[in-house]
Amino acid sequence: MTTSKVIYLNELRTNAIHLASQNEITTDAPKDNHGKGEAFSPTDLAATSLGACMLTVMGIYAQNNQINMTGSHAEVTKIMNTEGPRRIVGIDVKIQFCTTEPLSEKLQTIFKNIADTCPVAKSLHPEIVQNIVFEFKTL
Repeated sequence: MTTSKVIYLNELRTNAIHLASQNEITTDAPKDNHGKGEAFSPTDLAATSLGACMLTVMGIYAQNNQINMTGSHAEVTKIMNTEGPRRIVGIDVKIQFCTTEPLSEKLQTIFKNIADTCPVAKSLHPEIVQNIVFEFKTL
C-alpha cells in the first residue's frame, strides 16, 4: 500500500499527501541550498522524524503503563556536512520527558532505551551521529 504522494509544485517546493489521512506537508529547499526556506526542507523532515519517532514509541510504553507524559517534547537540531555532497552528518535531540509523578531510575532507563531503539533511529545510516539528551521533569 502506498504511503504518500509527493507533488513537485515549482520553485523547489513539494506537497506531500499522506494517503490514508489526507494530511499534507509542504517542503521547501533551505535558503542555503537555492530555496526560500519557508517550510521544512526534506532533510529537516528526516531529522525531525527522529524526535517524533522517539516520542511516539515512548508514548506507546507510557500509555500501556498508565504514565501521563503530556507536555513532553523534543528539540531537534540537524547538522549538515560542510564539505562534499550535502547530507545530514548529525542529529541532536533533546527530549524533555514530563510526567505528573517522578520516574524511578529504572523507568528512566527503560524510556531511554525505547527512544534509542525507535524505528527511525535504527533506520538512519550509522554514519549519522545521533546525540540524544534526556531531561526527566515532574510537573
